Amino acid sequence: MRDDTPKRPASVAPFRRIIDVCLHNRMIVALITLILVGWGVVVAPFDWKIDWLWRDPVPVDAIPDIGENQQIVFTEWPGRSPQDVEDQVTYPLSVALLGVPGVKTLRSYSMFGFSLVYLIFDDGADFYWSRSRVLERLNTLPAGELPEGVKPTLGPDATALGQVFWYTLEGRDTQGNTVGGWDLHELRTIQDWYVRYALRGVPGVSEVASVGGFVQEYQIDVDPDRMRYRNVRLEEVVDAVRKANVDVGARTIEVNKVEYVIRGLGFVKTLEDIQNSFIKMENGVPVLVGHVANVTLGPASVAAPWTRTARKRGRRGGRALRGEPVGGHQPGQGEDQADFHRPAAPDPTRRNLGPGADYSLLRPQ
Repeated sequence: MRDDTPKRPASVAPFRRIIDVCLHNRMIVALITLILVGWGVVVAPFDWKIDWLWRDPVPVDAIPDIGENQQIVFTEWPGRSPQDVEDQVTYPLSVALLGVPGVKTLRSYSMFGFSLVYLIFDDGADFYWSRSRVLERLNTLPAGELPEGVKPTLGPDATALGQVFWYTLEGRDTQGNTVGGWDLHELRTIQDWYVRYALRGVPGVSEVASVGGFVQEYQIDVDPDRMRYRNVRLEEVVDAVRKANVDVGARTIEVNKVEYVIRGLGFVKTLEDIQNSFIKMENGVPVLVGHVANVTLGPASVAAPWTRTARKRGRRGGRALRGEPVGGHQPGQGEDQADFHRPAAPDPTRRNLGPGADYSLLRPQ
């Protein structure tokens, strides 16, 4: 007699047994489900305000860090052509860094006034171990290997995709609307002396780079006619200004059994200090910097302004302002570092910005 009952595949039997165990042990299945859900809540990479539950969120970045394990050596040589930088800076540095342990690839670029050397390490090399090896090699460069005054520096300890967010400094009224009234050099000063230091103190932040605005500086505009009349060369003006901006120390002098320390105070604090800097004696008359040049406060030259596009009432325009990218140490910390810019956190820093100035988050990671 032939059996026409359809036979189940052998692979179905294990699934049937698992289903039978789950149906007959519902309490155990429910407990396992609760444990898995609770574990998921503990490690979930979201900012859930659950004070009564201990949480260990998984580090997550918006942009996965797929960059190579690299270190960057930056060398500045202002005013030099790319060919000069290549011959006298980039090539000697590349040759000196070839023997660094763990380096698999070395790339170099020579630009106008600066040089970049990229050292690609093996994937298994520790990030900070590779930095220490590069610093060790830079500190042992032979004397005269590079031109006088040229000093290579190691880039920040951040990865290629370690940028956490951008923010802008703007002037605002009492209602929070963006208004004018702030010069770009004022916003740059606030950034460099208040906001930047506050952000550098946040755990995990490696670098706060400044983009836009004007760096305030002392500007000395020499007059060729006045220099020719007083027989003064440009080198003499530069040397006089350099020597004027310095404090000097001397020995001590004892008066009535009291010892006094003698110092020469010469740091520049006002425009008049530069104007009254002594250059030389000409026919028994002292020649000062103010006699041959105009000394003013002004912005440093920039290649191009940094603007943010604004749309309002159907019109579209741009306004110049301050913008800063913030970079983190290692991948997976972007959310924790960006939390510093949540509305409740930066109040102490905002109070130091001055009335009418505020900063806003432009692009978080």
